[in-house]
Amino acid sequence: MNEPLVLELLAFPKAVPEVRRSVREHLGGPCPEVQLCVSELLANVIRHLGEGTAVTVRVARMGGGRTRLEVTDPDAHAWLVRRRPGADEESGRGLLLVDAVALRWGVEHCPGGKTVWCELPGETAAGVSGRSGAYP
Repeated sequence: MNEPLVLELLAFPKAVPEVRRSVREHLGGPCPEVQLCVSELLANVIRHLGEGTAVTVRVARMGGGRTRLEVTDPDAHAWLVRRRPGADEESGRGLLLVDAVALRWGVEHCPGGKTVWCELPGETAAGVSGRSGAYP
């Protein structure tokens, strides 16, 4: 397995495409589901903790072709809630998207913050992956 990609950054909207590019380069090619999840998890930090929040993004290949993505932020008290937004709401779908493409995901709390993580299957030739539907 390769060394993990570890990025320490401040969560600003302009950083999101740079992180997506770094993830794609690290994984060696197209990885739309990993890029979608990193975008959504960073957007949650920006929206709920504020622009400029220090975060660490970690991407690692796992056995079986899976990829693990982790986004760590300094707020141990912010809980993630998967919700069902109304048809007219313009936000609130990020965790639904993560849940839809990830094999599984969760939140680990620690004294200095929390890590939101997800595990994604390897990409198929069509760029689509299978999902077992696990929700923590």
